[in-house]
Amino acid sequence: MVMWIILAVVVVLAGWLMLTYNSLIQGRNRVDESSSDIDVQLKRRYDLIPNLVETVKGYAKHEEGIFKAVAEARAMAMGAKSMAEHAKAENMLTESLKSIFAIAENYPALQASGNFMELQKSLTDAEHTIQQSRRFYNGNVRDFNTRIQVFPTNFVVGLFGFHRYEFFDAPEAANEPVAVKF
Repeated sequence: MVMWIILAVVVVLAGWLMLTYNSLIQGRNRVDESSSDIDVQLKRRYDLIPNLVETVKGYAKHEEGIFKAVAEARAMAMGAKSMAEHAKAENMLTESLKSIFAIAENYPALQASGNFMELQKSLTDAEHTIQQSRRFYNGNVRDFNTRIQVFPTNFVVGLFGFHRYEFFDAPEAANEPVAVKF
């Protein structure tokens, strides 16, 4: 009889361990997937920036310093490895893009350009989608980090080497879409 009780306890513990491990794997995969979604949206944004810069360059050739700052900020953002680096680089890129749009305000012909208007709209859409992707990622990180910290799951975390994820904490200015006023 004692043997059956011990066997039942072992089976229950093994089942719980298996279910807990599998749910942690699913949570980790959701976080990784949402991180990948951010990367896809950022890539889309990065691809739009050179076209925007070239369009503005045609009208404001003497603003070379701003164009260089945008290119440097874009390169830094594309090379970021951690979420903290991404947040810092994205903030710099957003600020440099605001400078581009400020230049555009001084050139009515540029503001009337269909190409510029389309690029501006595409960039604004990309900013909005990035913001949504960040919220989705942070929600998944919150859920996963909570799951790995609660009792008794925290024992499984130690056994299998799960770790906390960083939130995508961008400064408030980086969370806002690029505002363009004409």
